[in-house]
Amino acid sequence: MTGAPSSSALTEDDFFTEEEVIARYRGTISLGTLRNWRSQRIGPTYQKVGKTVLYRRAALIAWDSKNTVVCTKAS
Repeated sequence: MTGAPSSSALTEDDFFTEEEVIARYRGTISLGTLRNWRSQRIGPTYQKVGKTVLYRRAALIAWDSKNTVVCTKAS
């Protein structure tokens, strides 16, 4: 089957390199922190392609949601 890819097809834009993840969080985490999180399995999920580490956009969004702090007014 040929033609245009379906809307569910993954594109290059669906993946972030380590440097792009750091930029996404405006430099508030370092490369070392990101690597430590991976080794401790506490950061966002990732994929390895050879030696390259890639983070899916959906995984980063899910990780953001998991780490959202909801503030409520004290009674």
